Amino acid sequence: MKEHQKLLTIVEGALCIAMSYALSFIKFKIWPEGGSIDIVMVPLLIYAWRRGAGWGVAAGLIFGTIKCFFAGGFAWGWQSILLDYSIAYGAVGLGGLVRRMKQGLPLGAILGSFCRFIIHFISGVTIYKILEPEAFAGTTYSSPVLYSIVYNGSYMLVNLILAAVICFLLQKPLSKLPK
Repeated sequence: MKEHQKLLTIVEGALCIAMSYALSFIKFKIWPEGGSIDIVMVPLLIYAWRRGAGWGVAAGLIFGTIKCFFAGGFAWGWQSILLDYSIAYGAVGLGGLVRRMKQGLPLGAILGSFCRFIIHFISGVTIYKILEPEAFAGTTYSSPVLYSIVYNGSYMLVNLILAAVICFLLQKPLSKLPK
């Protein structure tokens, strides 16, 4: 990659991280133990679609860390910082793996959102199991696995749908931008 192109790629990544950071202050719904419905993944997904999974994962890692420390993040120790922020948002960048497919941007949104859900699920089972209530949403839980699926799935499914729809609508206009 030429130096000029590399510089443009880095600047584009910084702008997408900044857009995600700004969007992190706009939440449609916030869950009591963490998690929210928002569109912060969209700029990261666009970047991963345009530049590839490697660049997308790097941007997600940076954004997740910034979000934790500067946008009101909540964590139970360093493990939670890594899983719930840095690695979870880094996983969003894996959406860039399908960038060359037809409808690569919305498919990437589905893949990146699912990967983020998996990381939150792992965090819920390993770290947040201490918060597992006896009942949640009218159901009794006897397993951190079930609780983590329901809790994290309740906001991540909506985020996945939002991101996929927005990315579907943006793919055609964005495909006209120069690389």
